[in-house]
Amino acid sequence: MPTDNRLKLILTIIVIAIIAVFSLDPIAQEPDYHNFADQRRLINIANFFNVLSNLPFVIIGILGMRLVGLRQASGGLVELQSIYLTFFVGVFLTGFGSAHYHYQPGNQSLFWDRLPMTLAFMSLFCAVVGEYISTQLASKLFIPLLITGVTSVIYWYLTELNGHGDLRAYALVQFLPLVLIPLILWQFDSRLNGDNYIWGVIGAYGISKFMELFDAQLYRIFGLLSGHSLKHLIAAFGTLIFYWALQQRRLS
Repeated sequence: MPTDNRLKLILTIIVIAIIAVFSLDPIAQEPDYHNFADQRRLINIANFFNVLSNLPFVIIGILGMRLVGLRQASGGLVELQSIYLTFFVGVFLTGFGSAHYHYQPGNQSLFWDRLPMTLAFMSLFCAVVGEYISTQLASKLFIPLLITGVTSVIYWYLTELNGHGDLRAYALVQFLPLVLIPLILWQFDSRLNGDNYIWGVIGAYGISKFMELFDAQLYRIFGLLSGHSLKHLIAAFGTLIFYWALQQRRLS
């Protein structure tokens, strides 16, 4: 399949996804979402393990920012350094935003959880576009996609305040890259070796969402940690995989 047709396929999927999602009725945030299985308070910290399990995001974010800032990300492309840096800034801020949310769950604190996650989602997607399709295309998409991600969270929060919450735009920002990235890996070749790193990132995120769905059930099984705490740890491991990629991959 020629390159232009591959890009047309990706664009077609994006258009279909947008039309399909916005043909649905607005999706409000379920109030039960904030009712997590593990609500234990330790050392005067509410929801202690759901809060503490965000620490790896902070640590990996710092390590990643240091790696890129010191120009030691030899496993990436020079043209994408600002994108890599933004990814780790998003990871770092997600640690604080998610900890804040879990300390006092509610839509207001959830806003600060989701906002930095969009920086990580969009930066990772742009990094994959740059590594597999075109660094110029990634650079052109970077700022518009960051704005799109941030706007999707602001839009959701404002609609919640107005009594008709709508998560559709945020759902696209979070889940459409999970469809597009595997397609890009399948259709395009990277200048860097080590596709398994990117597959590992996607796999870790997919498993983390599975853990989130079975929050209470996994809490009953494991006792110490709930599914949501495990979600944080596994998602953070996915960001660590990308950190390793930026250390260990080489130009093919």
